[in-house]
Amino acid sequence: MIARSRRPLAGLVAALAVVASLVATSVPASAATYVVVSGSGSTWSSNALDQWRRNVANNYGMTVNFSGTGSSAGRADFIKGTVDFAVSEIPFQAAPEDGSAPERSDRPYAYLPIVAGGTALMYNLVISGKRVTDLKLSGEVVTKIFTGQISRWNDPAIQALNASLTLPDMKIVPVVRSDGSGSTAQFTKWMSTQYPGIWTTGMTSQFPADKLPDAKRQSGSLGVSGYVGNDNGVGSITYVEYSYPKGMGFPVVQVQNAAGNFVGPTAENVEIALRLARINEDQSSPDYLTQILNDVYSNPDPSAYPMSSYSYMIVPTAVGGVFTTEKGYTLGEFVKYVVCDGQKQAGALGYSPLPMNLVKAAFQQITRIPGSAVGEFNSDSCNNKGAAGEAQSGGGGGAAGGAGASTDAAAAAGSPAAAATTTEAVYDANGNLVSGAAGAGGAAAVSSPFTLAASSFGASQVGMLIAAILFVIAVLVPPLLVRRARRR
Repeated sequence: MIARSRRPLAGLVAALAVVASLVATSVPASAATYVVVSGSGSTWSSNALDQWRRNVANNYGMTVNFSGTGSSAGRADFIKGTVDFAVSEIPFQAAPEDGSAPERSDRPYAYLPIVAGGTALMYNLVISGKRVTDLKLSGEVVTKIFTGQISRWNDPAIQALNASLTLPDMKIVPVVRSDGSGSTAQFTKWMSTQYPGIWTTGMTSQFPADKLPDAKRQSGSLGVSGYVGNDNGVGSITYVEYSYPKGMGFPVVQVQNAAGNFVGPTAENVEIALRLARINEDQSSPDYLTQILNDVYSNPDPSAYPMSSYSYMIVPTAVGGVFTTEKGYTLGEFVKYVVCDGQKQAGALGYSPLPMNLVKAAFQQITRIPGSAVGEFNSDSCNNKGAAGEAQSGGGGGAAGGAGASTDAAAAAGSPAAAATTTEAVYDANGNLVSGAAGAGGAAAVSSPFTLAASSFGASQVGMLIAAILFVIAVLVPPLLVRRARRR
C-alpha cells in the first residue's frame, strides 16, 4: 500500500524534473552574461533610447537604465564615475561658457555616434480659433526671435514669409531650456555660425538669460515641448528634437534652407543635410568622431534641413570605478543593436537613421569598450536597413520614398492628421502606437515592434512554462491526495 501511494508522488517529481529541464534548455546561455548597465544625459536623444531600451529588455532580457537629465549632467556623471556611459550632443567642454571648471575625465573614453535628427522649432499659434500648421520662417527671423529683436507674431518680417496668413498682433513667447543641454548647444551653434552678427554669444549649453529676459525657461525637452503644447502655450515657440512635437501631433516651423526652400526636419531631409557633415577623423584627437556641421547648415540641396546633427554616446575604454568587463560586454551588445537594428525605427520615432559611414565609425569605437565581443563591422550581421535606405528614393536615406515620404513631409509641415497616417504602424513595447496607422481593420497592437533573436527567452515563454507546471500539478496532485485520504 505504501509503495503504491508513492507512485503519484514519484510521477509528480519526474514531471517537474522534465519541466525544469525544459526551462534550463530554453534559456539561451548568453542571457546569463547580461548585467545591468546605466547611463545619463541627453533628453534630445532620450525618446529613441527609451524605445531601444524597451526593445532589448523585451527581446533579449537586457536591462539598460538611462536617466534623461540633459547632456551637461550626463557628461558630469561620467566624469564622476557614477554611470557606465553618457549621451551628449557635444563633447566635453575644455572651457565651459559658464566659467565652471573644465570638463576633464580621468576615465579613458570614446565618442560613438548613435542618434541623428533635426532640431525643430515647435510652436503654438492660433488664428480665428484654428491652429496654424504651415508657418514658414527664415533663419534670420528665427535668430531675431530668440534674441528679442522680433517680439510680435505680426512683425512685417514674419508676415512677408507667410502671405496667406493674417497673423495676430500677439506677443511671441520664446521658451528656452533652463538646464544645460545639448539642444541649446546645437541651436546656438547654428545661430552663431550662420548669423554671427545677430547671435553674438557663440555656442552655449546654457541659454543666456540676458538674451531673452522675458523668455519662459523650462527643464528638459519634455518641459519646453510640454509648455508649448499646453492650451496656455498659445503664442509660444521653442527649439526641441523633432521626435517631441511629432509624438504630440504638433506643428513645427518650415525653415528656409540655403536653396531658398522651406523644409521640415523629416528623416529624409535630415539625412540629406548630414551628407555634408565632416567628421574629425584624427584618432589621436580628444574630439575624434565629433561633428563639423558648417557645411550641413549651408547644404545647397533643395531638401536639406539646416538644423541637422547627431548625438554621441560617451563610452569607457578602460575598466574602472563602477565599470567592469561584464558591463562592457552588455554595453557593446546594446550599442550594436542601437546602430544596427534600432536604426530601422529612427524615422518613425522622429529621428533620422545614421548614415552608413557613421555606423562603421561606431563599430570602430565599440571594439574599444573592454569586454565587448561585437568585433569589426560586418554588413551581414548589422541589419541597418534604415541607413541602407540611402539607395532608395533618390538617395533619401531615412525615408522609404513614395507615399510614405510625402506623408512624413506633411507631418513635418505641422499637420497632426498627417502625422498619424504614415503607411506602417509602429508600436512601443507596451503596445502603444508610436507612429503610423493601425489600419482600417483596427489591427491590434503588438508587444514588440521588431523581433530579435528567435532563441530569446522572454515573458511569453516564461508564461507558457509556468502554465505547463501548473497543468502537471493539477493532473497529478489530486490523485495523490485521494490515495492518501483512503490510506488514512
